[in-house]
This record gives sequence, structure tokens and C-alpha cells, in this order.
Amino acid sequence: MERIDKINKDFSTLFHEGQDLLRAEAGKGMNACREEAFRDFEAAGGIPYKRENYLYANLLPVFERDYNVSLKYVQQDVHLADVFQCNVPCLDTSLVLTINGRYWRENALTELPEGVIVCGLAEASVKYPDLFERYYNQHTTPGRGDGLVALNTAFAQDGVFVYVPDRVVIERPLQIVNLMRAKADLMSFQRNLVIVGKEAQATLLVCDHTLSENYFLSNNLTEVVVGDNAMVDYYHVQNQHLGASQVNSVFVTQKRDSRFEANVISLYGGFIRNNLYAALTEEGCECNLYGMYLSDKKQEVDNFTFIDHIAPRCRSNEHFKGVLDDAALANFAGIITVRPDAQQTESYQANNNLLLTDTAQVNTKPQLIIDADDVKCSHGATVGQIDEEAMFYLRSRGISLAEARMMMMFGFAHEIVGKVRLEPLRTKIDDLVDKRLRGELTKCHNCVLHCKQ
Repeated sequence: MERIDKINKDFSTLFHEGQDLLRAEAGKGMNACREEAFRDFEAAGGIPYKRENYLYANLLPVFERDYNVSLKYVQQDVHLADVFQCNVPCLDTSLVLTINGRYWRENALTELPEGVIVCGLAEASVKYPDLFERYYNQHTTPGRGDGLVALNTAFAQDGVFVYVPDRVVIERPLQIVNLMRAKADLMSFQRNLVIVGKEAQATLLVCDHTLSENYFLSNNLTEVVVGDNAMVDYYHVQNQHLGASQVNSVFVTQKRDSRFEANVISLYGGFIRNNLYAALTEEGCECNLYGMYLSDKKQEVDNFTFIDHIAPRCRSNEHFKGVLDDAALANFAGIITVRPDAQQTESYQANNNLLLTDTAQVNTKPQLIIDADDVKCSHGATVGQIDEEAMFYLRSRGISLAEARMMMMFGFAHEIVGKVRLEPLRTKIDDLVDKRLRGELTKCHNCVLHCKQ
């Protein structure tokens, strides 16, 4: 297709002409992957179009916009107190900023446990080469064939690096705030690497935030390695303006008896694509993936998940819910695969959707691939409208039509929000969901933490 070919050709030109800038500040371990990754991008056909895992996602309007791509580090004059103020009472976090996909060099983290490393990805590739090269780009194999994953590996120059040594517990959540600010439309590539050692614990809270009204496109990728008997909670709240689009890919590798839980809340934005890959590589792993999306106007939210049960006696639970209004579009594709040696697997998957208009649309495709015989697995999906009997019950109690409808929608969404274990954050998200359903967040409300412009 001519439009796709032009986009791919532009990326090829940018990659080959920008080699010196791409490699300027990154270490050997990061740069060694670029050439092969771009060959993978070309072999995959470039930007995914009408391909299986992107069958219902129209990436053309998102990628053919004339974005700037800055391959050279530009010092950003950011005064933290002016651009970010947390509005979640009693939420005590360690704050990390990225600006246009790059680690902010003025980050000043304090009170981190001994041995914990939090720094820029490019910096880590130079200062900690042995540790970096042992893990970087080692866990994205399930994404082979996805041109956007390969594109990130080819172009990413920085991001956040987190290392938690064995038996270390980070009591305060690590809050990563991704800022986008430019004087023209901008595309960014951010790469994050999180390594959590044996019997260690960490909580990550990711918040996306825009500081200008330009069009933005973020292609972000995060690798998470969860060591033996370790625990990681991952929260990502997406609440940007309609001109901000993003593709987020998270690759999780779990070791023996580890536990990983993710909760992705999509409140507002342009085109949003979330890819969640989890590999349960050793016995006793537990993986929980939750997601909730609220869309209206012509928003599009895509969620793709892939849980790979490789080892026996592991458990996974996956539940995504959506409320769609106006002419919004949502796509869900979830794959659970149970390999022959993964006996005594327990795995559950559900996708439930509530359509508020006749013009809202959902495409849902839950899938199970089971090659073992001693398993407990189930999957299912529903698409429907508000229960008329429940509405009648509420109306008969004197509740107005509008308020009854709100109560039904809020209760439907809260099942996912209720999984958030950080109580102050859960309360704040509930408040934003309530405002979102009432139509009070019709413009960029910044992030869930209510950053102050």
C-alpha cells in the first residue's frame, strides 16, 4: 500500500542517516541491537497493517502525521514544582521524570534502599555494562514479528533503568512521570528496563502527561524481570488529550514462585495501544493482568495480551473491561498458551464491554491454546448494554434516570479499579472515573495524579 510504503521508507531514511546521533550516548549493549532490530522491522513489513494482532487497529492516521523525531539530546528547562504537583492525598512516592522519552538528568531520588539503582537507560548501558547486557532486549522474543517492537529497539536512546537487588523491598512506590512537551508535533521512543532480584519487592506507577497541545506519538517499551519469589505491582494510568497517541509494550519474565500484577487504566487520549506479554518460565508463578478503558467521541483503545505458561503449577488471571460512548472503538485480543510441560496450570481470561450507543463498537477475541491435559482454563467475552431490569430496580427506588445510569456504569468499571492496592491512588482513580463518566473530562485532565499546569 502506497501510504504504508511511504511511512516505512521515511523510517528507513531516518534510521540510516541518523546512525551517529542514535549511538552517541548509549553503550555497546544498547547499540549492538539496532541494526538487527531494524532488519526485523523491515522483515515484518514495517508498520503493522491488516496483520493478525493489529487486525482492527488502523495505524495509518496515527503514523502518517508529519512528526518531528529528535535524535539529539536537548536540555529541557523544567522546574518540577511548576509542572507537576501530586493531587493524591497521602500518596508517598519516589518521583522520576522523563521528558520526550529521555531520562531527566535533574532527577534527585532520595531514601532509596542500599543497592537500588534508578537512572537513565543510556547511562546504565555505560556504567553497568555487565548487568545491562545480561537483561537488555533479552525478553522481547514473544514480540518478534511486531514491527513496532522492533522499531523501538532500533530507535530508543533513553528511558528509565531500575535495579532492585536480592531481598530488597522498596517501600515507597516508584512513580515514573512521562512528560511530553514540544513546539511542534513530536514522535518519541522510550525504553525502560526493570530488574527485580530474588525475594525483592517493588511497585511501579506510570503516569503519562502532556505539557502542550501539539500532536504526540509515543512508542514505549518496558522489559520487567521478576526474580525468584519476588513481587512486582505495575500501574499505568493513561489520561492525555486527544492529540496524544501511544503504543505501550510491556514484556514480563517471571522466575520461580514470583508474582506480577498489572493494572492499566485508559481514561482519555487519541489512539492507545497496550501490549502486555508475560512469560511464566518457572514453577509457582502468579500473573494477574487487569485493564479498564473508558472511551467516547472517536477514541480508539486497543489491548493485546499474551500470557505464556511455560512451566507447571502456575496461575494467571486476566480481566479487562470497557465502557464505550459515542462512536468510540475498542479492540481486545488476549492469548493464553499452555505448553506441554505446563501441567496443573490455572488460567482465566475475561473481557466485558458496555456499549452506551448504537455507534460504539467493540471487537473482542479471547483465545486459549492448550497443549497440556491437566489444566483448569477458561475464557470468555461479553458485549452488551445497560441491564434494563437493574435500571428499573434503581428507578423504582426514586433514583433519577441519569443517576441510575451513572451508578450502573460506575459499578461496572469499579470492579477493575478496585484491584488497585494503593488505597489513595484507588480513591483518586475512582474520582476521575466518576468525572469521566459524567463527561467532565472532555479535555486533557493531565494524568491521574492531577498535575498542575
